Formats: sequence, structure tokens, C-alpha cells
Amino acid sequence: MTEQRSVAWRPRWLSRTRLAMLAAGLAALALCAWLLSPGRSRGAAVAQEMSEAIPVDVAAATRQDVPVYLDGLGTVQAFYTVKLTARVDGELEKVNFVEGQQVKRGDLLAVIDPRPYQAALDQAIAARAKDSAMLANAKLDLQRYTVLAPQDLASKQQLDTQRALVAQLAAQVQADEAAIESARTELDYTRITSPIDGLTGIRLVDPGNIVHATDTTGIVVLTQMRPIAVIFTLPEDALTSVADAMSGGPVGVTAISRGGDGEALDHGTLALIDNQIDQTTGTIRLKATFPNPKLRLWPGEFVNARVLVRTDKNVLTIPAAALQRDQNGVFAYVVGPDSTVQARPLKVANDSETTAVVESGLKEGERVVTSNLFRLQPGARVRVNGAASGPNPALGAAPARASGPAAS
Repeated sequence: MTEQRSVAWRPRWLSRTRLAMLAAGLAALALCAWLLSPGRSRGAAVAQEMSEAIPVDVAAATRQDVPVYLDGLGTVQAFYTVKLTARVDGELEKVNFVEGQQVKRGDLLAVIDPRPYQAALDQAIAARAKDSAMLANAKLDLQRYTVLAPQDLASKQQLDTQRALVAQLAAQVQADEAAIESARTELDYTRITSPIDGLTGIRLVDPGNIVHATDTTGIVVLTQMRPIAVIFTLPEDALTSVADAMSGGPVGVTAISRGGDGEALDHGTLALIDNQIDQTTGTIRLKATFPNPKLRLWPGEFVNARVLVRTDKNVLTIPAAALQRDQNGVFAYVVGPDSTVQARPLKVANDSETTAVVESGLKEGERVVTSNLFRLQPGARVRVNGAASGPNPALGAAPARASGPAAS
């Protein structure tokens, strides 16, 4: 009887199944209320907005000193080039150099058989001795005739004839002296010495061959490697800036390899500007000299010559990667305080592969975008990769090239 009253007293709607369903419904209502709350909506919006922002790198516009260069294509030339050739005929007896050897001025490089020329010198010396003896005897006779002529013991004609003979023999002795000098010079030509400090090339004649003064092949070619020269060209519009730089003192030139690394081979000084402009190409030639201590410049080599024309002091700079161009000119995307970008027109004085000098359009400290530029448009929201730093350390030593036709 007790159990029947207990069961009859429990409410019908409070069964276990219905309790579970009621709990699930209340939980669903609570979840919906939480998701639709104002704070949650703002957080979701921020998350979505951040996921849609474009990741970019930025750099701040900074002031620094920027060197301005002009680049031109040049060819390395030996400071002196000498082709050693025989100046007398004869057998090449000795070659006293090794191909590729560094030689000094005055070093003996080759010897031609000297015996015929030594004999010719000896003959000339003997002829001088004979004529000198005849001259001495003629002078004694002239003295005798001079004493006897006042006493009418010698005719005036004999005296005049003797004087003429003395003069003739004196001239003959002078001719003998010249013949001796000529023979001695030809004998000296049998010893071929280096006229410069330089590097020997490939030997063109082997010992034992007969060489002639008329040969054009030569024995060896010498090139002076220290110092060495580079002849390069610049557009004619660069003439004024280069001339102004030279008027202020020595102008530095750097020889740069034409390989992908662009390695600096040597540093030298601009020697001269050619005295005329090539009208067919509109360029002017310049010559620079380099000490070439490590022989990194070689005659005939093509190099890039970089001329330092001036240094712009305390100018506003940005990375060249930030520059964009359209039909209206040059611009850059500037990041605003609200993390959106603005296309800012710029006036650029000059730029290089790494650095651009800005004349107007930017203020110091403003940030420009340097990556993902193809995804940007004015008003786009961006997300800066990492912390936005101030001056870009890569800009400190970056040179700039002069803009316009002078840059090459």
C-alpha cells in the first residue's frame, strides 16, 4: 500500500527522459545567448579581421649620408704593353726568361749571336786608329810648312794643301768615331733587355732561330700589370657631374667584376676624361688607374667601373624595394596608424638596387611596405611581420646611383 501511494504521488511530467531533454534545451539556449553576446561578437570580428589582413614587411624612412655613384662598362688595359723584337739580324742564342715571369726593367731577356757585330766594332776602332795616326802626321807637316813658308822655303800652295789635308783627316776621324758608336749600338742590340717592369707572355720564337730586324712577330710581349688601367664609358650627360667631382680633388673608382656576386676587384683613381664625345653612341670615355697589388685585374678583362661623384649628406632614404611605378610616376605604400596602407606619390632624387633617396612625399619615421606589394591596394589592411623597427640596418652603407641618363 505504501509503494502504490509513492508512485501515484510523483508528477507525470518529471520522468527521467523528459528531465534529460529539458537540461539539453536549457544548455542550448545558454550557448546561443553566449555566442550572441556583444563582447563575443567583437572578438570574432577582430579575429576575422586579423585573418584577412595582409602580412607585410615594413621599413621606416630614415636620414643618412648616401654616396652617389655612376656605373659604366670598361675594359682593363695594361699600363704599358711592349712587344720585344730583334733590332739586328742573327741567330737567337739564348732566351733568359720563363713564360709568365715577372721581370724588372733592365733584365736580360734574350741574346742574339754577337760575333759579327763585335767584329764590325773592332774594324771601326782600327780604322779610327789608322786615321788618327795619319792626322797626327799631317799636323806635324802643317807645323813644318808653317815655319818654312815665311822664309820662302815652302810655297803658299803647299801650306794651304796641308791645312786642307789636316781638316780632311780630322773629319775622317770624326766619321770613324760615329762608325764606332754605330757598331757598338748594334752590338748592344744583340742583348735584348726589358724596358719596363712587367709580366712576360708566351714565347713567340725559340732559341736557334734566325731573327731579323724586319720581323713583326717579335720574341715576347711584356705587359705592365702594376699599376694597371681601366678604360670605360659613361653617358655624355654624366660629363658635368664627373668634371665637378674632379675639380674637387681625386675621384675614387671601383672596379667590379661582372659576375653575379659583383665583387670589388680593386680601388683606384680617375685619371682623365677623354677630350671628345663619341657622337655615334653619345658616350664619353674615361680612364682610371688601379694599383692592382693582387693582380686581380687582367688586360682585356671586362669590368664594371663605379665612379663616386658625390655624397649626399643627411638625406631621407627608404629601401628601393618599397618603390612602385604606375602611369603617374613613383609611389610607395605607407602604413597608417590604423594598419591600412595608402599609396603615396614620391619624388625620388636617385636610387640604387638597395636604397632610394626621397626628396618629397614622405616624412622621417613613416613606414613603407617592402614586401607583398602585389597584393596591396589603397585602403588594404596589413599585418606587420614582427616588430616594426626604426632605421633599417641594411641601409647604412647602401650607395645610390644618380637618376636619369647618367646612371647606367
